[in-house]
Amino acid sequence: MENDKAKFKNDFKKRIYAWVLRLIRFTDKLPKDSVCQVMGKQLLRSGTSILANYIEANSASSKKDFINFFTHSLKSANESKVWLCLLRDTDKGDKKEIGWLLDELVEIANIIASSIITLKGKR
Repeated sequence: MENDKAKFKNDFKKRIYAWVLRLIRFTDKLPKDSVCQVMGKQLLRSGTSILANYIEANSASSKKDFINFFTHSLKSANESKVWLCLLRDTDKGDKKEIGWLLDELVEIANIIASSIITLKGKR
């Protein structure tokens, strides 16, 4: 049986993965106009980077490296928030889906940020 910390890490990885899958489906359904093409690609890049950097952190060679990957994951989350807000505020894409993606992303980013603070020993 997994201890609580290992279970949380595994569940959190699954949560990010599920969010990225939903983001991929969302970006695929965006209108095919030039604005959505650009913003959709940027969102897809930054959104998938959250997961990629989180996974990379798990094979980091040092604590500093681990924190660095988490920091990149957080930066990608923050960038993704910008693209989602721009799509929402320009009436591109499904507003309900954007709302869910943003709400979930805020929670994911808060967990990553909290982890960084803990890792740096500032709490």
